[in-house]
Amino acid sequence: MADTLEFNDIYQEVKGSMNDGRLRLSKTGVMYKNSKTGKVENIAAADLSEGMWRRVALGHGIKLVTRAGHVYKYDGFREAEYDKISDFFKTHFHVDLVEKDLCVKGWNWGNVRFGGQLLSFDIGEQPAFELPLSNVSQCTTGKNEVTLEFHQNDDSDVSLMEIRFYVPPTQEDGGDPVEAFAKNVLSKADVIQATGDAVCIFRELQCLTPRGRYDIRIYPSFLHLHGKTFDYKIPYTTVLRLFLLPHKDQRQMFFVISLDPPIKQGQTRYHFLILLFSKDEDITLTLNMSEEEVEKRFEGKLKKNMSGCLYEMVSRVMKALVNRKITVPGNFQGHSGAQCITCSYKASSGLLYPLERGFIYVHKPPVHVRFDEVNSVNFARGTTTTRSFDFEIETKQGSQYTFSNIEREEYGKLFDFVNSKKLNLKNRGLKEGVKQPYDDYADSDDDQQHDAYLERMKEEGKIRENADSDDSGDETDESFNPGEEEDEVAEEFDSNPSVSSSSAGSDDDEGEKEKKKKAKKPKIVKEKKPRKKAEGKKAKDPAAPKRPMSAYMLWLNASREKIKGENPGISITDLSKKAGEIWKGMGKDKKEEWDRKAEEAKRDYEKAMKEYNENAPSDAPKKDKKSKTEKKPAAKPEKRKSTKATSPAKTPVKTPTVKSKEFVSSDESSSDESTRKKASEDEEMASTPPSSNESGSD
Repeated sequence: MADTLEFNDIYQEVKGSMNDGRLRLSKTGVMYKNSKTGKVENIAAADLSEGMWRRVALGHGIKLVTRAGHVYKYDGFREAEYDKISDFFKTHFHVDLVEKDLCVKGWNWGNVRFGGQLLSFDIGEQPAFELPLSNVSQCTTGKNEVTLEFHQNDDSDVSLMEIRFYVPPTQEDGGDPVEAFAKNVLSKADVIQATGDAVCIFRELQCLTPRGRYDIRIYPSFLHLHGKTFDYKIPYTTVLRLFLLPHKDQRQMFFVISLDPPIKQGQTRYHFLILLFSKDEDITLTLNMSEEEVEKRFEGKLKKNMSGCLYEMVSRVMKALVNRKITVPGNFQGHSGAQCITCSYKASSGLLYPLERGFIYVHKPPVHVRFDEVNSVNFARGTTTTRSFDFEIETKQGSQYTFSNIEREEYGKLFDFVNSKKLNLKNRGLKEGVKQPYDDYADSDDDQQHDAYLERMKEEGKIRENADSDDSGDETDESFNPGEEEDEVAEEFDSNPSVSSSSAGSDDDEGEKEKKKKAKKPKIVKEKKPRKKAEGKKAKDPAAPKRPMSAYMLWLNASREKIKGENPGISITDLSKKAGEIWKGMGKDKKEEWDRKAEEAKRDYEKAMKEYNENAPSDAPKKDKKSKTEKKPAAKPEKRKSTKATSPAKTPVKTPTVKSKEFVSSDESSSDESTRKKASEDEEMASTPPSSNESGSD
């Protein structure tokens, strides 16, 4: 028989995962080399106490047990290799390789047997499965139930994390079977044991996650949370960060402990341990150590006897033991003066704290996002009301957190904070072709704060622009639609002669046709002139008085240089923001001076405007307007005189001849025959009204 046997592609089961490697059997013992890590494992021949051959998923395997109770499993053998391996074990190791198959019935009840580092669940005489107790991270008991939790295996895609055993009650008085089961597990499991006395104990602390009241026992290497139902042991090595956050009501404090890996309760994972304290609660604490030990271990960070607020004592002890800094809110202050913002995340309401290096939300569920994780942030309009907005954070990993129902007043403060931290702002509304979700806040993007006085000035500016546009719009409408307005005017004047003539009893068809033609002539005449007026009236009159400034603008113009001197290098937007804050904080007595100046400026403007309107006809732009107004009444006496019997030959003859000349001069396309025809019609029309008037007078 050969002195050595070598097998390739043999798998070793370690903490639930299968590692590929090579196995060598020699006279001195068993050696296994991991192909991935190169680690070599040796088992001396004298240490082997038991060997087992069994059928497994990857063919066949052997299970080796040492005299110290350690178990090794190797899979990947072929069935034909059993005789060769069995003879080798019997010859060199003096161990019988026993054939023993696993139970594959699928039953879930049986007997538990503890052997060395293994928990074996047997159905009859055959084992159904085995659990290495060194993988157990937590063992908790309940009523007739024991729960085992396991360390997470990072090398495996799928890991067993928890298993529960139901232990039926017994009639014997030998003790509680549940406690006996847990004691056997804890004796071999990799569970933190509370050896020695606790450094200190905090009783009945209110815990938000996991919810309940817990006694916190502080040990040198771990933290023990003892509740009525669950116990948690948290090694200090798993603590990432500590946060001390004031509640918005200024009467309570949050103490947040960030954990990785998280503590587990069934399928729930708690990445944060959140404690809630009242500021009024005081405590006197005595450490269970001598003064020399305290001085030597904590180097002055703690003292044997301490007293103060409960939250201060807990945070001080945790800081010394964990050796990590405590993060507190920075310079951010919300609209109400608090260092947090009330908002909702998912279905629960909570508080969002903008920190110096990230955001943290408490409490359900807690969220902590560092600035170096943030890809972009977005301000979005609230879905339910315009009085609130949403704040969205998108991380570089693709996760998105939406904090909703934030009060509108918090926008300016939060925008300033995001801007100061130079986070990437994402305008999602424009990219999607939808209206920008925070149009209502667009003005505050420049000023970074809602200022009532600046808003009022902007509204006055809009009203002023609308007023100017209305004036110019009326003139533009006249010039581009001259016929409509003139038609209305002509119809008004046409109606008067028709009424008077009908009352007189003279209805001459030719006279009516001639009057209609005469009414149409002013349309064509005035079709050209308003266009010339519009071209001249496009620009505003530079001589017109300027509108007066408000009290705030007068004060701002007078104080601008002073503010610049007090804040060197300040930008325009920051200056506007600063000025708004100063004006907002001024008393009424100081504002009365500027209000008085604003009233004086308004009175001066009204006086100047009155003088300007009185002298308007002398200006060039006003002359066109005057000519327009003078021409309209010129047609009235023409018609009215035609209905009355006063001087029939003067006015009607002069006016048509003037209009016909203007018509001829303005319309180059008209022929000489048409002008002669119109002139003759004018003469006939001039002779007709007197006869009708005479008859009417009779």
